[in-house]
Amino acid sequence: MLTKQSDDFSKWYNDIILRAELADYAPIKGCMIIRPYGYAIWENIQKVMDVKIKKLGVNNVYFPLFIPEKFFKKEAEHVEGFNPQVAWITHGGGKKLEEKLAIRPTSETVMYDAFSDWIHSHRDLPFKVNQWANIVRWEMRTRLFLRTMEFLWQEGHTAHATEKEADEMTKTVLKMYNDFAEEYLGIYCIPGEKTESEKFPGAKYTLTFEALMKDGKALQMGTSHQLGQEFAKSFNIQFLDEKGNKKYVWQTSWGVSTRMIGGIVMAHGDDKGLILPPKLAQYPIVIIPITYDSKIFEYIEKIEKIIRNKQIDYFIDKNEQQTPGWKFNEWELKGAPLRIEIGPKEVKENKITYASRDLLKKENIDLKQFDPEKLLNAMQKRLYEKSKEFTIKNIRKVKSYKEFKKILENNGGFIKAHWCGNPKCEKEIQEETKATIRCIPFDQKNKKDVCIKCAKEGKYEVLFAKSY
Repeated sequence: MLTKQSDDFSKWYNDIILRAELADYAPIKGCMIIRPYGYAIWENIQKVMDVKIKKLGVNNVYFPLFIPEKFFKKEAEHVEGFNPQVAWITHGGGKKLEEKLAIRPTSETVMYDAFSDWIHSHRDLPFKVNQWANIVRWEMRTRLFLRTMEFLWQEGHTAHATEKEADEMTKTVLKMYNDFAEEYLGIYCIPGEKTESEKFPGAKYTLTFEALMKDGKALQMGTSHQLGQEFAKSFNIQFLDEKGNKKYVWQTSWGVSTRMIGGIVMAHGDDKGLILPPKLAQYPIVIIPITYDSKIFEYIEKIEKIIRNKQIDYFIDKNEQQTPGWKFNEWELKGAPLRIEIGPKEVKENKITYASRDLLKKENIDLKQFDPEKLLNAMQKRLYEKSKEFTIKNIRKVKSYKEFKKILENNGGFIKAHWCGNPKCEKEIQEETKATIRCIPFDQKNKKDVCIKCAKEGKYEVLFAKSY
């Protein structure tokens, strides 16, 4: 039996990951093995995202996993921010290395050394690359998909002639990410800016899009950073402008990771298991024969033709070792968006019986009325609308710090409050409640109020939450 969400959300999450065969624990502490069913989701994320990235004029590259220590130390704020998480290689081939090598926690430093050789003129700009890669960060407390020592991601890096162009790129990428999360993951997100203490180490500023999980905790879905010129100065990335003047480039970096899969589990799943968004599921449709005579499979061929014409992936579960009832439960656990059951009755009446995973209600319709694309699109829309409704319902505006702590303890969710902008207040709130400022939303409707902590003028209306 699966643990119920209401009993222990954390254990429920782990149960789902393991029993739905998305991932497994690796023999190396803090790492995970992504199993085929889970990796298929990541592949679908890659397929869609890669097209979107290339439409922004970005080309894919691949850089080494290893970063020389001298590169890593060139940008002081960057190295200070990442140093506690960096894994270092000191020996290779049975010998001590002359210079330590970092296993990449992110690729800015190794990439920007190359940028300094590749970028010389305004004609070389904008320069835009992306890589799909693995990352290693020495995490102390790990959790499958959400926080592991090694994970998969994409990281985009661009260089521009002006600050304005870099600003525009940073915002464009965030919008692309946010739209993707809502359209494909079916998860409602709130975009905004990170505070100074929460921004990417070395960045001028960081933009983020935050989502609320069913246990009331926030999940940072991805980030986009305006890096300014500090990395350019550290790595001497300069270009000659149209007047022949030497200038430093303005840079951006941005990324999303396999953390998104964890977001899908926690935003949509229920006590029966996964609920996968149709647009990213390995098998949006699963067909289960109730019996195994030739007439059943001849009838299923008619259904297959309809599905193939819509270019939708599907799977026919022909496993005769298990009963239909067992298969129903198994595919509910695995979150298959649309389950079709075909038995002698359906063949005789020229009908199909189906159930959408989010509704779990069986419907019986004529075969000629069967429109798989319409059914899947309706489910995709329902998932997003449910996520949006849940999030909005769990955003609470507070007026006092006492009320803030009470809601955080009893309800969770996003807490909307004003903040003076002082990092001291931000830090004290985090130490006292474990809640952080998830973002300063772009939509600043209520401009006048006082800081929730110190009662001084509130410069920003922010969203607080406990997070993963």
